[in-house]
Amino acid sequence: MLIGKVVGSVVATRKDEALTSHKLLLVQVHDQLGAARDQYVVAVDSVGAGHEDMILYATGSSARQTSLTKDKPCDAVIMAVIDSWDLGGENVYEKWNEG
Repeated sequence: MLIGKVVGSVVATRKDEALTSHKLLLVQVHDQLGAARDQYVVAVDSVGAGHEDMILYATGSSARQTSLTKDKPCDAVIMAVIDSWDLGGENVYEKWNEG
């Protein structure tokens, strides 16, 4: 699993029919300290994530392991919205403390 932040959405009216009605979100990759990287991925949203949510996502064959994406042509899936995380006992992120 990887950490990211939802920064936008992707609309594709013409796509493989296996992806019809699937929400596509633009995710900016973040590191374990919460710092944004200059790297992005388009992911299928399987949990109802929203704009600016910190999320966990999977890529590759793992992205096709959710009930929503099983056997679908996707390479990234959002599978959790993060409430908080710590590193070495230090709080890195708390959803409720965000502006």
